[in-house]
Amino acid sequence: MLLAIDVGNSNIKFGLYSNNSWINRFSIRTVPDKTADEYAVLFRDLLGAAEVQLKYINRCVLSSVVPPVTGTMTDMVFNFIGKDPLVVGPGIRTGIRIRTDNPVELGSDLVAQAAAAYERYHTDCIIVAFGTALTFTAVAEPGDLLGVAIAPGLQYAAEALSQHAAQLRLVELKAPEAAIGRNTVHSIQSGIIFGYVGIVEALIDRMQNELSGKAKIIATGGQSSIIAPLTSKFTEIEPWLTLEGLRIIAERNI
Repeated sequence: MLLAIDVGNSNIKFGLYSNNSWINRFSIRTVPDKTADEYAVLFRDLLGAAEVQLKYINRCVLSSVVPPVTGTMTDMVFNFIGKDPLVVGPGIRTGIRIRTDNPVELGSDLVAQAAAAYERYHTDCIIVAFGTALTFTAVAEPGDLLGVAIAPGLQYAAEALSQHAAQLRLVELKAPEAAIGRNTVHSIQSGIIFGYVGIVEALIDRMQNELSGKAKIIATGGQSSIIAPLTSKFTEIEPWLTLEGLRIIAERNI
């Protein structure tokens, strides 16, 4: 059984894969100063509730964009299965050729997403990931990751607005009934939600023009469900795309 772990700035997503299917997938908050033992308690509780026995986990693949947590997760996994996880980074076979100016700067989560998207479509792809940051990753045939665009994530934008404007407060991230807001809450929701729809569509169009013009567009990340229904740009919505990419990378490194 494979344990795949994706450590992001806001959340840690992990899942169990066996017999050609995902058995369970989970999401917990990222807390950089938690110890390996503290994370182990969380993992054990969730896996136990799902009736998964640790003895059946024999492989682990790890992606992390939070350096303080990378070592913590590695220690925890070693205690679970008696060996270190496969950590996605330089020297790992991914099936993706990174064509950026400085490949070391690229987040391993973006590489995993590219691996999953290209494996699925085998053509030009744009992966739009809605997380702490809003990222647009361009992949071209025959599996070249050309580059990325990065914007602040929706939650970050909402929090920044409430923290730096005295009369504005944090609001629920959902689309209002109309773009013309008639109260403060709807006004903020319109500016953030419909404004981000515009950002997403504009960047997709620009990247399409720089690719073949026929790229598949995949939305992923926990907040993809907020924006994706408001535009016709997406070919597919796959919230767990990163874990699928980690599974593919794990198979390529057996």
